[in-house]
Amino acid sequence: MDPSIVQELRAIVGPKGIITDDTEIRTYECDGLTNFRVIPEIVLVPASGDQVRDCVRVCHHHRIPFVARGAGTGLSGGAVPVPGGVVISLQRLNHILEVDLANGRIVVEPGVINLHIGQHVGDAGYFYAPDPSSQTVCTIGGNIAENSGGAHCLKYGFTVNHVLGAEVVLPDGEIAHLGGPTPDMPGYDLLGVFVGSEGTLGIVTKVTLRLVRKPEEIQTILAAFDSTDEAGAAVSAIIAAGILPAAIEMMDKLSIEAAEAAVHANYPKAGGLLLVELDGMAVEVDALMEQLRAICTTCGAWELRVAQSAEERAVVWKGRKAAFAAAGRLSPNYIVQDGVIPRTALPEVLREIARMSSESGIRVANVFHAGDGNLHPLVLYDRRIAGQEERAEALAGEILRLCIRLGGSITGEHGVGMEKREFMAEMFAEPDLETMQRVRCAFDPFHLSNPEKIFPRTRLCAEKTGPYTPHPLEVAGIAQFF
Repeated sequence: MDPSIVQELRAIVGPKGIITDDTEIRTYECDGLTNFRVIPEIVLVPASGDQVRDCVRVCHHHRIPFVARGAGTGLSGGAVPVPGGVVISLQRLNHILEVDLANGRIVVEPGVINLHIGQHVGDAGYFYAPDPSSQTVCTIGGNIAENSGGAHCLKYGFTVNHVLGAEVVLPDGEIAHLGGPTPDMPGYDLLGVFVGSEGTLGIVTKVTLRLVRKPEEIQTILAAFDSTDEAGAAVSAIIAAGILPAAIEMMDKLSIEAAEAAVHANYPKAGGLLLVELDGMAVEVDALMEQLRAICTTCGAWELRVAQSAEERAVVWKGRKAAFAAAGRLSPNYIVQDGVIPRTALPEVLREIARMSSESGIRVANVFHAGDGNLHPLVLYDRRIAGQEERAEALAGEILRLCIRLGGSITGEHGVGMEKREFMAEMFAEPDLETMQRVRCAFDPFHLSNPEKIFPRTRLCAEKTGPYTPHPLEVAGIAQFF
């Protein structure tokens, strides 16, 4: 990179806000998906939203691509740098700015860790609902980029359901305020467009989040089955009965063994395990728990165990949330896949995954959000063995194709990033992809903000190709707001 540009950026963030050392820069070469690695030219660590804005303006002026980064816990290659580009790390924007319990909201910077919000307002009787498994380290900015969910998204929804407003630095360095302090602001839902856009539409520098009152009663039950078929049938039966748990999680034999070895959660040795959490008014939870017990027993559960205290409940969830990391006890390498299927297809899909696993000789451990059909198969392999990595990648791809065939999706909460972009063409028709990229062009005509992500190939915008006849939707749509 031109030394004069580096100096220009250094003047914005100060000597402590820029990283150029080759060794230190390697920390930022990938996210949680380590298959893709790119060393950026430089890493910027701004200390304020204004510094983010000024850095983006320099990048826009010199047409330098940039990638925003939080904690780097993403699992789709969404935060992988661009060759010749800049990483803008938001780790120093980690302040809780305002708490407004009377209106059930909190204002934070993007570098705030997810779990810290709940800890900050917990004593006042509130919590922040989206709880991805990495919530002890992942940041709100990354959650917004990927529209993260977590175990409790079944009842409470994803990140998009809890973001009221956001201050955003657009790819040209201008500031936009999307949404507001109250739900359902009038006008186009540009906030809904931004959440889940994986950093391709700009960088969030401040966000207003919705807080939820803690329920009167919470009960968590473990239900052990001989097989995932039985556990999957129980999930469908629970939902069909009109019960809406706060969470329904499923683990198979392999993932149970790994989690138990890692955190000693005292899980039963089962072929399939359900973790079901009910919350609400005490009388309602008690009645629903009896109904849930009966359903699980009818479906083949041979052990039902209700956590007897908040401490026991925490241990139960610690095992589930440690499952991804615990897979390292099963295999030196693994791919964490992420797809969605209709709930009723759970038994069929798990049988098909088992068949494909057997044929390929690659083991698969299953742990996922069963309540909304969000699969997280862990494809286990050893890259030291010739051909295993390629077979594992092929199997992971076939699992995604299986989700598509059954009317599901290639991602539930991990995003598309670099890993799944080729599958977008298998899930969406060409006009769909074209429309999505027209939206992207309205925000970022020069493709500077996290380029080469999500889409299998880049459509050029008007500013890059010269005059053209705009689509009618562009004339009356999003572009007029910027």
